[in-house]
Amino acid sequence: MTTTPEPSGTLLQHDRQHGIYMLALRDGSVDVADLARRYGVTTETIRRDLSDMQERRLLRRVHGGAVPLERMNHEPMVEARDTVNSDEKLRIAQLAVAEVPERGSVIIDSGTTAQRLAQVFPVDRDVHVVTNSLTTALTLSRRGLRDLTVLGGTVRTNRLSMVDETTRDELRDMAIDVLFISCDGLSFKHGLTTPYREEHTLKRAMIERTQRVVALVDQSKFGNVQMFSFAKFDEIDVLITDTRVDPEAIDFLTNRSIEVRRA
Repeated sequence: MTTTPEPSGTLLQHDRQHGIYMLALRDGSVDVADLARRYGVTTETIRRDLSDMQERRLLRRVHGGAVPLERMNHEPMVEARDTVNSDEKLRIAQLAVAEVPERGSVIIDSGTTAQRLAQVFPVDRDVHVVTNSLTTALTLSRRGLRDLTVLGGTVRTNRLSMVDETTRDELRDMAIDVLFISCDGLSFKHGLTTPYREEHTLKRAMIERTQRVVALVDQSKFGNVQMFSFAKFDEIDVLITDTRVDPEAIDFLTNRSIEVRRA
C-alpha cells in the first residue's frame, strides 16, 4: 500500500508521536496549538496523533490537548488491579529475585507488582520478610517461608493491606536491608507517586528504614502523575520495568544514577 509522505521539514508520524509522548511525560500535559507550531503541522494532524496515542493507551485526550494516561480515580478491588499487565508484572518480579539477599531482611510492600514477587520469592534463603500485604503474607506462608512478619493495623479491604499509624509505628525500630516497592505513577518531575495519603506516609517510612530500594514499575505507571510523591529518584537504587518503556525514559532514569533493568 502506498502512503503519502509527510510535508517537507516535518517529522515522520512515528517520530512526532514519540516526541509528543516524551513532552507529556516531562511536562504533565501537551497543548494542540503548541504541538502544531513545534512540529510544523496542522492542528488536525496533532489531534489525529493524540487520538491514535489515546487508542494505544499512551495519553488521554482533554480539551485542547492531552495528559499522560491516568489510572482509575476510584480504588479498585485488588483482584481487578492484579489482572492489569499481569504478564509484565510477573516478569518484573522474576527479575527482582536477583535483588533478594542470601541472608538478611526485606520489605515487600502492598502493590500488585510487589505481590507478584511473593509467587517467585526464594523461600529457601535465610531472609526475614516484612510486609503490610495480607495477600503477600498468605502466599509466602503457604510456600513455606520460615521468617515472616506482617505489619499490623486496620485492614484496607480493597487492597488487603494495612497502611495506618499502627503500621508505621511497627516500622520505627526496624533496620531493613532491601525494600521492594511499587507505585501508582512515575513522574519525571515528582518521582514515584500515589493518590493515597496513608500509602504515601507508609511508603516514606519504609524507605527511611531501608538500606537499598528496588522499585518495581511496569510501563503503564510512566507519566501517570498522582497527588502524593513518596520517593525521589536519588532514593531509588534499582528500577525494574518491562521492555515497553520508551528508551528516552530509560536514559532519563540512568542519568540520575538509577540502575534500570527491563524484564
